[in-house]
Amino acid sequence: MAMIDEFGIHTENEDLHALIAAEIAAHGPIPFRRFMELALHHPRYGYYAGPEPVIGPRGDYLTSPEISPLFGAMIGRQVAEVWHRLGEPDPFLVVEPGPGNGTLARDLLRWAARAEPALRRALRYVLVEPNPAQEERQRRLLAGEPGVTWGQALPEGITGCIVANELLDALPVHLVRVSGGELEEAYVDHARGRFVEVWGPPSTPEIGRYFAALGLRPGEGCRAEVNLEAPRWMRRAAAALARGLILTLDYGYPAARLYAPWRRTGTLLCFYRHAPADDPLTRVGRQDITAHVDFTTLARAGMEAGLVLAGFTTQRDFLVALGIHDALRVPAGAVPGEEFAVRYRAVLELLEPEGGGRVRVLALTRGLDGRLRGFAGTPDPHRALFSRESAQMP
Repeated sequence: MAMIDEFGIHTENEDLHALIAAEIAAHGPIPFRRFMELALHHPRYGYYAGPEPVIGPRGDYLTSPEISPLFGAMIGRQVAEVWHRLGEPDPFLVVEPGPGNGTLARDLLRWAARAEPALRRALRYVLVEPNPAQEERQRRLLAGEPGVTWGQALPEGITGCIVANELLDALPVHLVRVSGGELEEAYVDHARGRFVEVWGPPSTPEIGRYFAALGLRPGEGCRAEVNLEAPRWMRRAAAALARGLILTLDYGYPAARLYAPWRRTGTLLCFYRHAPADDPLTRVGRQDITAHVDFTTLARAGMEAGLVLAGFTTQRDFLVALGIHDALRVPAGAVPGEEFAVRYRAVLELLEPEGGGRVRVLALTRGLDGRLRGFAGTPDPHRALFSRESAQMP
C-alpha cells in the first residue's frame, strides 16, 4: 500500500522498497549498513539520487553554507592562510567531496574574488560529485565561475585543501549493541510488507577490531553505530594530498564520548521535511539517515597515513577564531539596518550551541607547520581526541 503524506507526496520509494525486499528474499536479512547504503546511495532510487534538492528550504535539512555566505567566507579565510603558508602556489586546489548544492563553493569563490584576488586567480575548485542530478544543480549555480571542474573521485597530487563539510555522517554505518556481554549487529528483514530489525552476530570481524583499536566499546544494553567507511575515506584523502590541509566538518565526538556507557541509544537520526525522526526503516529513499562521526578513529586513520593532527574543535569556536564577528563590527550606518539584521541572525544561527556548537572540525595537514588560525586558542587536539576525559556527559 502506498504511503502518502499530508502534501500528497509518496513518502516511500516503492521501487527501492521492492529492490531491497528482493535482496532480502534472495539472501536473507541484510546488515543495517547495507540497508542504509541502498536507502541513501542507490544510484537510481536512493535518497541522494532524486531529482529534487535534499538540502535547503525545499529539502529535508539545512547545512551551514545554506544559512549564510559568512560560512563560506570563513572557510575561505582558512583556505587563504594555507595558501600563503605554502608559498602561494599556482595552481592551488580546493577539493570538495559531497558538495551539496554547490553553495559553499560559490560563497568561497566570491569571497576570494573580493578579499584575496591573487588567490582567486590561482584557485582551482574541484567538486567531487557522483550524482548527475546534483551535479546539474551545482553547474547552474556556479555557471560563469572560472577554474571550476567536476570529478567522480579525489584527484591525485593535491597541493591545497580538501574540505569535507557534513560528508561523513551520511556514510552507511553498522548498527551494534552489547547484550549479555556480547557484541551483536542489527540486520534488516522483511515481513508483512515492512522492514523489521533483527539481531545477530557481527557481519564482519572488522567491527570487533574497530573497538579493539579504541580500547573501548559500548556499555551493556547500549546501541551504537560503527562507520568503517569514514577511516577508509580519510586514507584515500591522505593519499591524494601532496601538501596542504584536510578539513573535516561534521556532527560527531571523540570515541570516548561517542561510545560512553551513558549514551544508551546511539546517535542514528533521520530527517524528513526539516523534522527529526527515529525510524530509519520507514520512508525508504525519502528521508535522510545520519550518524555521528567518530573523530578519534578518523584522526588516527589520517595520522597513520602520514598526516599531522593540526586541530580539533567545535565549529562554533572555529568560526569565532576565524573572525566571524567581523561581519558585525561595522561603523554605524555603513550597512543598511535590514542587511545588518540578516548578518546578526546568521551569526547567531551559525554559532548556536545546538547547531554549530555540535559540529566538530578536524584539521590534518601535510607539509604545513604551525597552528592554523581556525584553531587558535583551542585545547591540544591529541588530548581532546585520545583522552578518556572526553567521555564526560555534555
